[in-house]
Amino acid sequence: MHLKHLKTLLSPQTGASKVTCLAWAPNNTKFAVCCVDRVIILYDEQGEKRDKFSTKPADAKYGKKSYMVKGMAFSPDSTKIAVGQTDNIIYVYKIGEEWGDKKVICNKFVQTSAVICLLWPTEHAIVFGLAEGKVRLANTKANKSSTIYGTDSYVVSLATNVSSKGILSGHADGTIVRYFFDDEGSGDSQGKLVTHSCPPYALAWASSSIVAAGCDKKIVAYGREGHVLQTFDYSRDSTEKEFVVAATSPSGQSVVIGSYDRLRVFNWSPRKAAWDEAKPKEIPNLYTITALSWKKDGSKICAGTLCGGVEQFDCCLRRSIYKNKFEMTYVGPSQVIVKNLSSGMRVVLKSHYGYEIDEVKIMGKDRYLVARTSDTLLLGDLYTSKLSEVAWQGSGGNEKFFFENENVCMIFNAGELTLVEYGNSDILGSVRTEFMNPHLISVRLNERKQRGIEDNKKLSYLIDIKTIAAVDLVSGVNLGTISHDTKIDWLELNETGRKLLFRDKKLRLHLYDIERSCKTTILSYCSYVQWVPSSDVVVAQNRGNLCVWYSIDAPEKVTMFPLKGDIVDLVRSSGKTEVIVTEGVNSISYTLDEGLIEFGTAIDDGDFFRAVAFLETLELSAESEAMWKTLSKLSLEARQLHVAERCFAALGEVSKYRFLRETNKIADVVAKEHGGDGTDHYQVCARLAMLEKNYKLAEMYFLEQNAVDEAMEMYKELNMWDECIEVAEVKNHPDLENLKRTYYQWLMDTGQDEKAGEVKESEGDYIGAVNMYLMAGLPAKAARLAMSREDLMNNSDVILRVAAALIKGEFYERAGDLFEKVRNHQKALECYRKGNAFRKAVELSRVAFPSEVVKLEETWGDYLVQQKQMDAAINHFIEAGCTIKAIEAALGARQWKKALHILELQDDKTTSQYYFKVAQHYASVQEYEIAERLYLKGDRIKDAIDMYTHAGHWEKAHKLATKCMKQEEVSVLYISQAQEMEKQGKYKEAERLYATMDEPDLAITMYKKHKMYDDMIRLVAKYHKDLLPDTHIHLAKELEGESRFQEAEYHYLEAKEWKAAVNMYRMNDMWEEAYRVAKGHGSTNAHKQVAYFWAKSLGGEAAVKLLNKFGLLETAIDYAADNCSFDFAFELARLAMKHKMADIHLKHAMFLEDEGKFQEAEGEFIKAGKPKEAVLMYVHNQDWDAAQQVAEAHDSDSVADVLIGQARFAFDQKEYQKAETYLLRAQKPELAVKYYKEAAMWSDAFRICKEYIPIKLEHLQEEYEKEASKKGSRGVEGMVEQAREWERSGDYARAVECYLKVKDATNPGLMEKCWMKAAELAIKFLKQDKTLEVIQTVGPWLTSIGKYSAAAELYLNLDLIKEAIDTFIEGEEWNKAKRVAKELEPRYEEYVDQRYKEYLKNQGKVESLVGVDVMAALDMYAERGQWEKCIDTAGKQQNYKILHKYVALYATHLIKEGATEKALSLYVQHGVPASSQNFNIYKRIFLDMVNLAGMNSAEAFRNWADLRDMLFNLCENLLKSSEVNSPAHEEFEQMLQIAHYYATRSASQGATQLGTVAAKISISLLRHIELIPVDKAFYEAGMAAKAQGWENMAFIFLNRFLDLCDAIDEGNFDALDHSDFQDTDIPFEVPLPGKQHVTEEKREEIRDWVLTVSMDQRVEQVLPRDERDTFEASLIAVNTGIRSLPCLITGYPVLRNKIEFKQPGKAVNKDDWNKFLMAVKTTHNPECQDVVKFISQWCGGIPSGGFSFQ
Repeated sequence: MHLKHLKTLLSPQTGASKVTCLAWAPNNTKFAVCCVDRVIILYDEQGEKRDKFSTKPADAKYGKKSYMVKGMAFSPDSTKIAVGQTDNIIYVYKIGEEWGDKKVICNKFVQTSAVICLLWPTEHAIVFGLAEGKVRLANTKANKSSTIYGTDSYVVSLATNVSSKGILSGHADGTIVRYFFDDEGSGDSQGKLVTHSCPPYALAWASSSIVAAGCDKKIVAYGREGHVLQTFDYSRDSTEKEFVVAATSPSGQSVVIGSYDRLRVFNWSPRKAAWDEAKPKEIPNLYTITALSWKKDGSKICAGTLCGGVEQFDCCLRRSIYKNKFEMTYVGPSQVIVKNLSSGMRVVLKSHYGYEIDEVKIMGKDRYLVARTSDTLLLGDLYTSKLSEVAWQGSGGNEKFFFENENVCMIFNAGELTLVEYGNSDILGSVRTEFMNPHLISVRLNERKQRGIEDNKKLSYLIDIKTIAAVDLVSGVNLGTISHDTKIDWLELNETGRKLLFRDKKLRLHLYDIERSCKTTILSYCSYVQWVPSSDVVVAQNRGNLCVWYSIDAPEKVTMFPLKGDIVDLVRSSGKTEVIVTEGVNSISYTLDEGLIEFGTAIDDGDFFRAVAFLETLELSAESEAMWKTLSKLSLEARQLHVAERCFAALGEVSKYRFLRETNKIADVVAKEHGGDGTDHYQVCARLAMLEKNYKLAEMYFLEQNAVDEAMEMYKELNMWDECIEVAEVKNHPDLENLKRTYYQWLMDTGQDEKAGEVKESEGDYIGAVNMYLMAGLPAKAARLAMSREDLMNNSDVILRVAAALIKGEFYERAGDLFEKVRNHQKALECYRKGNAFRKAVELSRVAFPSEVVKLEETWGDYLVQQKQMDAAINHFIEAGCTIKAIEAALGARQWKKALHILELQDDKTTSQYYFKVAQHYASVQEYEIAERLYLKGDRIKDAIDMYTHAGHWEKAHKLATKCMKQEEVSVLYISQAQEMEKQGKYKEAERLYATMDEPDLAITMYKKHKMYDDMIRLVAKYHKDLLPDTHIHLAKELEGESRFQEAEYHYLEAKEWKAAVNMYRMNDMWEEAYRVAKGHGSTNAHKQVAYFWAKSLGGEAAVKLLNKFGLLETAIDYAADNCSFDFAFELARLAMKHKMADIHLKHAMFLEDEGKFQEAEGEFIKAGKPKEAVLMYVHNQDWDAAQQVAEAHDSDSVADVLIGQARFAFDQKEYQKAETYLLRAQKPELAVKYYKEAAMWSDAFRICKEYIPIKLEHLQEEYEKEASKKGSRGVEGMVEQAREWERSGDYARAVECYLKVKDATNPGLMEKCWMKAAELAIKFLKQDKTLEVIQTVGPWLTSIGKYSAAAELYLNLDLIKEAIDTFIEGEEWNKAKRVAKELEPRYEEYVDQRYKEYLKNQGKVESLVGVDVMAALDMYAERGQWEKCIDTAGKQQNYKILHKYVALYATHLIKEGATEKALSLYVQHGVPASSQNFNIYKRIFLDMVNLAGMNSAEAFRNWADLRDMLFNLCENLLKSSEVNSPAHEEFEQMLQIAHYYATRSASQGATQLGTVAAKISISLLRHIELIPVDKAFYEAGMAAKAQGWENMAFIFLNRFLDLCDAIDEGNFDALDHSDFQDTDIPFEVPLPGKQHVTEEKREEIRDWVLTVSMDQRVEQVLPRDERDTFEASLIAVNTGIRSLPCLITGYPVLRNKIEFKQPGKAVNKDDWNKFLMAVKTTHNPECQDVVKFISQWCGGIPSGGFSFQ
């Protein structure tokens, strides 16, 4: 980036007049400047001064000069300015959006010290730094300020990151602190980041690093976590002064730093990941730059100076003009300003990820911009300045962009549609589709606000050409798939995305309701369709009609106007909607009903009152009525009851209007009393439910409010008495009985006798119920009740009355049931008969009147026949034995199978007449076999034959006839019938008869006679297949004779005789037809032959024209020449293709040559321009003289070929000399070499080659060697022989080469001999450099076959000492190598020794290596893990340091392997040096041992004793070293003390009388828990105390142990309560163990015990105290602070009765000491004895007297 000076905004003064701060507004329209005069000047974007205002002091009494403005920043919305002042205050001025708006203070924040710097990164949040070191935040909304963080150092600078989500503060002590409001997932740390070398007055936070500079003239770039990335040091530049101020570009990729007379520019290079310094901007006499501010679009930077000047600079990488319409200014790699040159409108395009923008294109009628980076795609709308950046992997620029939709960009790539909403940086949606036409995709994004829907984004597109998918882009849910039967060519969603219009290829317009998933075809022959903007109105054209749907919810209601032209556009503006129609050359506009359109919009927007207002302006029509209905429905749903009332009034639905009016009165009263709109009141809710006829819901509303009477009243008004009584019964209403009586009376009054009867029945008054039913004329219901009640059945009066009523009402069956129930069977049977209830009559008769059953069955059958139920009657007639009636019924019912079944069961002849009827049926349904059988049974044979004849079943008819007639009669009958049919022209029927009579020849003759050749051929193919070809040929010839050539052709071709057809046409001079047949049916070249013969028949020019027509001229010439018709060929060529003459002459010559006419052939070859062919002809026939003659006369180049031919012939005759002469005459020595090679005459080949073509001698030599190598040993021998030949001839160089080429793995002796010979010849005869080359070649070869000495000797001959030594080494001849080095080149002796060591190492001969290099041997043992050998060998070296180096290595290895005890024993065995590099090993051994499980026992004594002894030896050695009294020494002394106590405890656990000693030691060890595991220590102390019965201590220690276990699980000790150990020397700050040292099972046991003890009132949670009023095991007295010595036996403090040792600071409690010594004496415990012995050694002997009992 480069800086270019644009203009001076504020001229500098002659003296100091410092510009204290500058600020650009975020919207780039305002620029503010403040100088020492504390006046803020406002400039516009072009740098013109537009406004100014003065700031004010915090307190007017101190005067206007009592402060300075140190910080200034615009609010994010650019309408306010925050001003930070040194008089401890921040003012926020509201400056407004327009120039000249009144400036008012809207916030002020008083501070405790001067405000030094200030930022306004986000809405309502001002960040500022104070002189006292605090960084604070002022909230303009709450008008309060709070501290973000505090430091002790003056804040010198503040900076934000590119996103303004984080801040940096620079302080006077060089500290740079970072704080994030939101780290945006970076994971970067907060707090102190780095300490700069000086106060960072110039501080900038770029996208990739932090840049700081100050008075030391150094600019330092720091990484994300404070490490130094780069330093630019100008301290040696005498012209440079301190750096005062810095600014970062909005993209974060450039930084400008101001100093004296100079602006330094740094640009970030992503490729190098480093800052590059651009050429600095130097301006003489500018003086120190005190303020910088970068315009938010990155295009300009302003600098304020010490003298009060403000300079403006242009910042850009490059500029370009696009299409002469737009200016592209690249202000950074990731930021471009796009400016419309005509309108001056600017858009800042920026990659938010910092990617470099590659290219910017303006597309879509110069409205939309598209830019690419490596990983993203940037899209924008220049009109609305909405920009998007979406992740986009490069696809080679194959995307297609569509900008038809103003809200979204559609991108097609590889069959995928991607949608990007302008202003949104996430991809809106992505679907698979192959249809890229924008008319086949519809996107709607929040185009009309709807009630309850915040985000409405829908897409509709084609899955395939007949299937539409609708998708909700917000949720990603598929809203529906529409499968159509025809291709779709247009679709569009309405603005709410609820309805979809689409048109198919048949011009049918369809409407799809997405919510209800239903499709409706609304128009045919649709040529234009469009939604009216901002509405759900549809406009379409159907042929000569303009169609408008004002209410698309009722698609059947369409308004139509006649049109003469075509609709071209739809315009809606200024409250008017017009359809533009072209009629010829004129354009006419049709105005739509704006009120109806507005109605739909109002409905969708939920503004029902507006909808009413629209509708009231309209006359009532079908369309407006539909709208009133829609509005009434929607307003009821929305509880807009007044609107609904008005709707019903308009619709003339008076009842609903009155009902709603009453409801609204109730709602209004409730609203006045209780507030709200009253629609939630139970009466209103209930009435609305009633309006919807949902009475149960209304009842629920009433009953919820216990308004039982209102619910009952509702049901009464609706005459819903049952529901009313039900409510009364449920609620135990006192008026229930009265209600029931009223209900009954009402039923009687209204003549509802049936209902009254039901009421009586429900009340148990059955006689009354029967009377009511009879009164209501319902005798059946009365009968049902009577039959269900036993008491009524016994009442004969009731039964008689009911029965009489039933008979009167002709309910005979019910009367029969009643009589049967009272056992009056006779009357029951009569009633059943009268009522035609034959089933019940038959059932009753079977019980009561068996003799009547048969009669009843017949009567029943007759009744069914009368009722036309024939099929039902059949069985009853069968039951009655009426067979004839049964058959007739079956025939009448067309139950043919049943009729046939009945017939076949009869023997009576009277039934034969029925066979004929049944047979006719089966004949009609083509079941001929059954029909035939029935005809025969009915004695109707002739009818059967006629049936088969009519059906065309001649064979079956013939077969039947032969059964009944004689053969002659049958033949005469059929043949005469066939001839009759022939006469009638019924040839097919005649043919079938002939075929039936097995007389196909008669049929063939018939067809031939009538010249029906196709049928004739068909029959021949069927009956005489072998005669078919002959028949075809016979017919073809016959037709040919009749000149019916086309038909003849057909038969020839059918007979596969296409040649005959061609010849037919040729003979009749019909060449075109011949050509056609040949081309269509002949072989590949047949048509060409016909064309040729045709042309030949024509001759001359006509032939040429014909052949040219078919494109066969050249082919014909070639064919003529190939078929020896040379005259015709010459004729054609001469007329049309003269260039073919030579070719014909050549073919003629070759023909003559084949004929043996050589002289004539020679002449033709020469005419063809091919004399060489004549020469070759003579050469082929070995007529050398003739060949020579022709060659010399016509083709001098062929003379050599003649000589070569003669030479080849001579070679074949083995006349080598003659052949060689010919070849040399032909100047072809290479052929001589070739022929000699082929004859294996290599010496002659070499001779000719050497003499005539020496340049190829080497190549020949190589060939010879290859040949030799192929021959194996014979070839090698040949090569050796050749080498000797060269040697004899004195060509030593070639001899050497030849010897070196001898390679025969089966004969190493020969190879060695040859190679040595080569070396010998080289040394003797060749130059020094060549000799060296040969030796360096031969040496490695000899080495490879194991001849090391020979190779070394050769090297020595040329003084190649190093190579000779290496060869001896390779052959493992170490003595020879050493001797050569010693005698010839002593400097290589060390080299040989080194190689020898490496050899021993590599061979693993460590024992041998020990004698040569003991350190290397030890390292090898260590590498191999042979540690015992390593330590043993190191021990033998009498070098303590070497031994302990490997002991330390071994110990480290053992510790890593988890074998710490072995490491310990290693140091016990070999001593413990006081070497500081081993301290970590010793500490690790100690820590591993104290962490080891199972060490709290007598068996662990040896381990503790070893640890104690190791640490004792270490401390003793430390006393003699430089580390004496160091912190490490003190730490090891403490570890020794701990190890001693552990050893003493183990020893005590082995003696029963020392239990208390062991317990005291466990308790004493608690003071060392910073070194030993805290949980393990408290567990062991608690368990020891418990074992001794010290329950108070046991409870406290184990309770503490459980708390520690919980803390370990939680990962910190924060929750621990230390009150129990407040006055003890047990430390609180201890390391957190990484694991639990006690098993879960034991922890649970402790938990149970502690819980049990805690319930025991006897146990006090207090540690025991001694005379010091201090915990008895604590060394430090609480009151005095005096520290007592610890007892060497128990660790308890030694107070009285102490015994002191010679070693200062060592003492024991007398009682404990005596007790321990007594145990030693009585038990002779070796462990206890060892403890006493160690104490004696440690403390300089034990006290005199040994035992002390005083």
